[in-house]
Amino acid sequence: MKSNIVILLVMAAYFTIADIAYAIWTQLEWGYVEPIGTAAMALLVILALFIAYYLNSSLKRTATLPEDREDGNIEDESGEVGFYSPYSWWPLVLGASAAIAFASLAVGWWMFFIALPFAIIAVVGFVFEYDRYAHAH
Repeated sequence: MKSNIVILLVMAAYFTIADIAYAIWTQLEWGYVEPIGTAAMALLVILALFIAYYLNSSLKRTATLPEDREDGNIEDESGEVGFYSPYSWWPLVLGASAAIAFASLAVGWWMFFIALPFAIIAVVGFVFEYDRYAHAH
């Protein structure tokens, strides 16, 4: 986690320099500071700092991770990553509705209103998949 924190802090420093350079460039080029790009890059700085702060605070509360130790091996991190539902059709429905929603950006907004109900049904079905029928806990 320490290396991730350093990378995020370097990114924040780079975005800060790029934001200042962009503001100066737009001031010299157009006569005013372009507000949207400047604000977007400032938000990138804030985002990188937020994530670095979260990782730093969670590093203090948790045990040392294998990748933070000098004597850590690759196999120290092995183990169960997560649980993936076998035979679940909800990811397919959710992916198809997301594809239709993103296609609406190119085709027309009316397609988004077709994809939205399917996406809501797919998310609800995905979340409550193991609360009903044979897989209920």
